[in-house]
Amino acid sequence: MTYDFIIVGAGSAGCVLANRLSANPAHRVLLLEAGGRDWHPFIHMPAGLAKLAVNRRVNWCYDTEPEPNLDNRRLWWPRGKVLGGSSSINAMVYARGDARDYGEWAAATGDERWAWRNVLPVFKRAEGNTRGADEFHGADGPLAVSDLRHHNVLSAVFIDAAVQAGFARNEDFNGATQAGFGLYQVTQKNGARCSAAAAYLRPARTRANLTVLTGAAATRVLLDGARASGVEYRHRGATHRAEGGCVILSGGAINSPQLMMLSGIGPADHLREHGIAVEHDLRGVGANLQDHLDVCTLVRSTKAVTYDKINDVAVALRFLLKRDGIGSSNVAEAGGFARTRHAPDARCDVQFHFVPALLDNHGRNRLEGFGYTVHACALRPKSRGTIRLRSADPFADAAIRANYLSDAEGEDLRTMIEGARLSRDILAQAAFAPYRGEEIFPGAEAKSDADFAAFIRRKAETIYHPSGTCRMGDDDEAVVDSELRVRGIEGLRVVDASIMPTLVGGNTNAPTIMIAERAAEWLLAG
Repeated sequence: MTYDFIIVGAGSAGCVLANRLSANPAHRVLLLEAGGRDWHPFIHMPAGLAKLAVNRRVNWCYDTEPEPNLDNRRLWWPRGKVLGGSSSINAMVYARGDARDYGEWAAATGDERWAWRNVLPVFKRAEGNTRGADEFHGADGPLAVSDLRHHNVLSAVFIDAAVQAGFARNEDFNGATQAGFGLYQVTQKNGARCSAAAAYLRPARTRANLTVLTGAAATRVLLDGARASGVEYRHRGATHRAEGGCVILSGGAINSPQLMMLSGIGPADHLREHGIAVEHDLRGVGANLQDHLDVCTLVRSTKAVTYDKINDVAVALRFLLKRDGIGSSNVAEAGGFARTRHAPDARCDVQFHFVPALLDNHGRNRLEGFGYTVHACALRPKSRGTIRLRSADPFADAAIRANYLSDAEGEDLRTMIEGARLSRDILAQAAFAPYRGEEIFPGAEAKSDADFAAFIRRKAETIYHPSGTCRMGDDDEAVVDSELRVRGIEGLRVVDASIMPTLVGGNTNAPTIMIAERAAEWLLAG
């Protein structure tokens, strides 16, 4: 079959592209997704995300290589393997980052179209905020954004405690200022998850010019000289080929560079190691990997008001009947952004997520009793890692080396220590007095910077924001140009979080949707 556009990956970016590109009935669009349909009820009930953590039907469940600066631990990296990608299994936090983050993108590309004043209208066009439209928000876009219908009493306590600790209260992290603490707005509609599949793909599924294949794993980009001519993929046990005028990789920061390298596009020496013919030596493919490293402070609660022990049947029944209650919670209900004394500029450099439950090792290590958890992540890491092939087998997981805490000046570790100290300081405020039990992690014995550093090396994990491995720019190491065209290969683009030159200071789903909206404009313009 021949298509005008072939999109590989039906995650946040792929769903946006499928909708926007197929809106013109003259365009034939193929969307390939290695995972399955988003039928699972826990996808659509927000609190069900806790039940999806280890479900390999919807989650790639990757592991990194041993991390040298984290006690040689292999960190678990969940990524969505389903229509909607990670937007179908994430905590639904709607955050764009700091406006100045996009100034860095404009500087890296030499293209002012990536500056904040030019991407803000794209964010607003995508957004359907129940608070209504204003200077910073849109109300009519497909991505539903709303206030939580339910939050735990401790989430409000956390915000009060942060104010007592000297931080501002913030009702809108995507408004005039990011700094401060409050309840997150979430990508939900009528209390249910609004994934990219729900927001963008579902309304387009009935279009005759859009073909969506699930269980279809791309194995190679087909090349005709220096031009992408199509994609080879496996579907229902057979190998197929699809030809297209434009191939778009939207597999994310792990799978997009992996597919490029399997296709002979990447660092020549690395490709030859695996017996892959070099079609185009592009050194930056798989480099520049960035992620937000996160560490959790856990405290026992003296009152049984947390989500540690709930009646799952009652929660699900109420959600089905009323679309509210605990089932509508995103679990990470409250949070905030702060600037530590180590911040190199005026932007916040630490983000917090508060969970009214004991959450250790992504919730995979169940702790007895009741408690609450504060996540703290360093927002602008200096450390850089890589995605590399393990073999030429397209079904083998890529080798993920995040290389956390490897920056030469030690800035990342200092910021993480400060974030953990701030977490403890907030939880020590008077607002928590009626609920405060013993501190589980890092534990009362942690006092010095060395103690906190050891705790971080022992317990820190990802907060699920890998990016940068096909970064855009105007230098020789860049993989794509400012319009996301792969340098040196015609007819091939990358549209997902892998193109970010630097991580945004916040959650990455909303920026990824913005990237896809922007790319769709340029693709449709020809």
